[in-house]
Amino acid sequence: MTAAELQQATKALAAMFSCFPQSALTDVEMQMRGYLGAVRDAELADLQAAIQRFVRGEVRSGNAQFCPSSAQLCIEVRERKTMRELIARRSAGSSLPRRGGEVARRSPVGEEDPIDQAKAG
Repeated sequence: MTAAELQQATKALAAMFSCFPQSALTDVEMQMRGYLGAVRDAELADLQAAIQRFVRGEVRSGNAQFCPSSAQLCIEVRERKTMRELIARRSAGSSLPRRGGEVARRSPVGEEDPIDQAKAG
C-alpha cells in the first residue's frame, strides 16, 4: 500500500475498532500496528470491503460480538480479493461481441437454431 492508502487503511481499521467492544487493557497503537502489518500487502479496496462485512455482521466465521483477529481479517480480505478478481474476469468475458447482438442460444444436436430459421424465412 502507498502512504496515502496506509492512512486510509488506518482510518478504516479505527472505525472497525470503534464498532466493537475493546478491553480497557488494549494498547490501541500496538493493535493498529499489528493489523496494519498483517494487511500491508492487501489492496485497500479489499480491506475496506472486508471491514465493512465484519461491521455489518456478514462474515459467518466471525463472532459478531467481538472485533475480528488480524488473522480473521486477513482471511476475509483474501476472500474479497478472490471475489473482486472473479467479478473482473466475468465482466471481461461478458464484453465479447455476440452474434447479431443477440444472446447465443444452444440448440439440441441435429436441430437448427430457431433464430436462424426465423431470419431465413
